[in-house]
Amino acid sequence: MILWMLAFLIIFCLLWNCKGLLRIADIDDKYIFITGCDTGFGNLAAKTFDKKGFRVLAACLTESGSRALKAATSGKLQTVLLDVTDPDNVKRTAQWVKDEVGEKGLWGLINNAGVLGVLAPTDWLTVEHFREPFEVNLFGLINVTLNMLPLVKKAQGRIINVSSIGGRLAISGGGYTPSKYAVEGFNDSLRRDMKEFGVKVSCIEPGLFKTGLTDPAKATEKKMAVWKQLSPDIKQQYGDGYIEKSLAKKGKHKLFQNIDLSLVVKCMDHALTSLFPQTHYIAGVDAKTFWIPLSLMPAVLQDFLLLKHKVKLADPKAV
Repeated sequence: MILWMLAFLIIFCLLWNCKGLLRIADIDDKYIFITGCDTGFGNLAAKTFDKKGFRVLAACLTESGSRALKAATSGKLQTVLLDVTDPDNVKRTAQWVKDEVGEKGLWGLINNAGVLGVLAPTDWLTVEHFREPFEVNLFGLINVTLNMLPLVKKAQGRIINVSSIGGRLAISGGGYTPSKYAVEGFNDSLRRDMKEFGVKVSCIEPGLFKTGLTDPAKATEKKMAVWKQLSPDIKQQYGDGYIEKSLAKKGKHKLFQNIDLSLVVKCMDHALTSLFPQTHYIAGVDAKTFWIPLSLMPAVLQDFLLLKHKVKLADPKAV
């Protein structure tokens, strides 16, 4: 009996893996729209899918980013300037995409644009510090999706939302993590709403990757700017040199950073081309071996591990 059960499990696993290898046909006539293509994941995705044969419509925030991408890709790839926080810009872009794709519709929408915002203790921040990550990472993503949705439904295509391990586990204070938690919620409700239309929705959860978004020098600069504006009471609680001590501790216990951005693009590729795309993709060694497993553990264990290397406050009871 045990041998029969073992054989069944082996066959089931083989069939399950084979299912993920089945791919769509006729890539050459399928349009995909990608946001955040100036640098990072979006830039590599645009180049990769252009080489693969897709008709790539790449949204860049800057003219320089657009020019550089055009210079590095084929004549088929087209770019458009897009600020996802500008509703009028989003509407004009959606109309441009509609004119480009025609009756074919839009096979793939990859919501990749995002910002980190300020990463700092919550009591250092104002609501305005939370607003920027939410405007870009959540409301911009939602607005782009809503404007492109009729075109994706027409093609019975795919929607891919790039979230983060920060959408599964709160690693730092600031607006980035709550915005990504919200993206996860939007992604799940959208996936269920679109099922009857034949539209498949996937979410990618990258770990820590070395990109312009995660530049430690920029993050520290933003944190220092916030520190300078703090009240004397809060500065007394945390103590002079708190940021420097935090940086020194991080230097001793460096977080693992993935270098290979193609790990995320491979997830995008599977979500776009597999007959059976996954609902969630985890990208990065750190995400698979530490962050996602930790997110499933009891809160007391999460708190212990995440607070273990935190700098002690100088006088937390100071008023």
